[in-house]
Amino acid sequence: MPPASGPAAPKRVRILVVEDSPADAELLIHELQSGGYEVAATRVETADALRSALQTDTWDVVISDYSLPKFSAPEALMVLRETGRDLPFIIVSGTIGEETAVESLRAGACDFLIKGRLARLIPAIERERREIELRRERTRERQALEEQLRHAQKMEAIGQLAGGIAHDFNNMLTAILGYAELLTEQIGPDKPIGVDLQEIVIAAQRATSLTRQLLAFSRKQTIKPVALSLNAVVETLEPMLRRLISANVSIRTKLDRQTHVVLADKTQLEQVLMNLVVNARDAMPDGGTLAIETGNTTLGASDLARLPGAVEGEYAVITVSDTGVGMTPEVQRRIFEPFYTTKERGRGTGLGLAAVYGIVKQLGGNIWVESESGRGSSFTIYLPRTAAALVSAAPRRERSTPPIGRETILLVEDESGVRSFARTVLVRYGYNVIEAESSEQALTELSGYDGPLDLLLTDVMLSGMDGGQLARHLTPGRPNLRVIFMSGYADPSVEEALPDGCDLMEKPFTAHTLLSRVRESLGGSRVVTRAS
Repeated sequence: MPPASGPAAPKRVRILVVEDSPADAELLIHELQSGGYEVAATRVETADALRSALQTDTWDVVISDYSLPKFSAPEALMVLRETGRDLPFIIVSGTIGEETAVESLRAGACDFLIKGRLARLIPAIERERREIELRRERTRERQALEEQLRHAQKMEAIGQLAGGIAHDFNNMLTAILGYAELLTEQIGPDKPIGVDLQEIVIAAQRATSLTRQLLAFSRKQTIKPVALSLNAVVETLEPMLRRLISANVSIRTKLDRQTHVVLADKTQLEQVLMNLVVNARDAMPDGGTLAIETGNTTLGASDLARLPGAVEGEYAVITVSDTGVGMTPEVQRRIFEPFYTTKERGRGTGLGLAAVYGIVKQLGGNIWVESESGRGSSFTIYLPRTAAALVSAAPRRERSTPPIGRETILLVEDESGVRSFARTVLVRYGYNVIEAESSEQALTELSGYDGPLDLLLTDVMLSGMDGGQLARHLTPGRPNLRVIFMSGYADPSVEEALPDGCDLMEKPFTAHTLLSRVRESLGGSRVVTRAS
C-alpha cells in the first residue's frame, strides 16, 4: 500500500494594497485566506509610501482602490511604471464605472473588481501571476539568445583577426623553415651551425603548431573530411596520448563498437583529442583517471536549447572526462574564449579549448561541458552521423618521388619571402621559373612568352584576381597545365571555387614538401587531392 501523501504546501502571496480603509484591506486578505492562501500584505495610502514599498521589498501583486483622499489608482499605476517593476495591477473599487474601468485597462491595469464582489479576485491574481511568469520566461530566453548572439559576434570578430594573423605568420614561417632547411643541407646537420639551425627549425615548428590552433579556432583550416570511425581514431592515437599524460594519471577507454561513422578530418579529430587530454592532465596535478568513451545518441527538440546551432538527428558521441579540480560556472562560461586560461603564466596559450570549439563547429558538431569545482570535468562532442562508406584511419604513406625536374613553372605569390624561397628551391633543382607577385603581372609576363608552361604554382588569396580565377583563365588554352595552390589559410568560399584537378599545399611548407608536391603533380596523374 503506497504511503499517504502529506498535506499540500500552502500557497503564498505577497500583496501591496493601495487603500485608505484598513477594513477594506482586511476583506481582501480574508478573501485570499479563504481560498487557501498564506498572505503577507502591506497597506499604503500615498505615492511616497507606495514608491518606498516597491523599492524595499518584493511583491506578487498590487491591489489598489480607485479613489483615495490624496491618491488614485491611475497615479499608483504611474508610480509602478516609474519603478520598472513588472507586477500585476488590479483595481478594486466600489465607485468605478464601466467607462472608467475600460480607461484603466487601456492604461495598463490588469483587471478591475467591485468591492463586495470579490469572487474573481483569486482567479484574477492567479491568471496574472501566470502571465507574469510567462513574460519573465520569454525575457530570460530573449536575454539568453542575445547573449549567444553577442558571444557569436565576438568570436567571429576574433576569428577573423586570428585567421589574418595566422595567414601572415604562415608566410613568414615558410621562409624561416625553408631557408633553415636549405642551409642545414649545405652545412650539414652534424656541424655546430647545423645544430643551431635545427633549433631554429624546432622553434618554427612550434610556431606552426600555434598558427594551426589559431586557424582551428577561426575555422579556416584546410580540412580533408572523410568517413571515419571515432573508435579507430582513438585507438590509433591512444599510445601517443599515454605518453602525453603524467605517470600518476591513468587512461580508461570505453569504445562502443556500434558507434556511428562521421564525416571528419582525421588530423583535426586527433588535434581535438590531444587538446582535451592535455587539458584533463593539467586539471589533475595530483593524479587521477582520464576516461575516453564513444557511443551514439539522438538529439531531439528538447536537447537543442543547450546546444546552440544543433539540429535534430543521430550523432556519434565522444566524451573525455577527468577526476580533476573541475571548474566554477564563471570559468565554464569562458573556457572556449581564445587566449583565456586559468593556468599559470607560461603553461598555456589559452588556445587549446578555443581550437577544439572551432574544429567541432567546422565539422558541423557541438560540444557540451559538465563540471563542478572539486568534482572533475566532462567534455562531450556530438558529430553528425554520415551514411558515407568508412575510410581507414591509418596514416597515409607518402610517395617518394625524385625532386629534380626540367619543366617550366609559373610561380605567383604576393609575399616576397615565400616567393623568393620557392624560386630558389625550384631553380636549384633544375626547374625554369617565371615569377610574379600578382595574377595581373603573371598574365603580363606570359603575354610575350611562347614557350612551354607545365605547372602553375600560385597562392590562393591574391589581391585583384585570386589564384583560382587565374587558373581558370589559363587552363582553357593549356589543357595539360597542372596547378598547385598554396595557402596560409583558405577562405571557404574561395576554396570551394577552386578548379578540379589541382593540389592545395598548406603553408608553412619545407623545400622537401615543395619539391615532392611539384614532382608528384608533374609526374603523376591529374587527380584532386587536399594533402598537406
